[in-house]
Amino acid sequence: MKKDGDKLVGYGALHIHSPRLAEIRSLIVLSSYRGQNIGKRLVEFMLNEAKSLNVIEEVLVLTYLSQFFMKMNFIEIAKETIPEHKIWADCIKCIHFPVCNEISLVYKLEE
Repeated sequence: MKKDGDKLVGYGALHIHSPRLAEIRSLIVLSSYRGQNIGKRLVEFMLNEAKSLNVIEEVLVLTYLSQFFMKMNFIEIAKETIPEHKIWADCIKCIHFPVCNEISLVYKLEE
């Protein structure tokens, strides 16, 4: 979470799916604050949080803004490779399932 005084200007959440996989969810930056690296800093914070757990191997993101994440070394993966527990826990509930236009990417944490 990023604030400017009492105003919430950026938010993101790291969700742990399994000892191997985490996911960045709900990343958003208030439009008037975009272009100030707030989103990048939030993602870096969440990646560091995942690393600090010492078990997470990959961090998944589903997004319409793939270039933003690719600049931070996320790589695009086929949706078919997303672990089933993610699909059945979250995607199945989405109004866009099974035709989803989001792009799936992962960041591989260093060992």
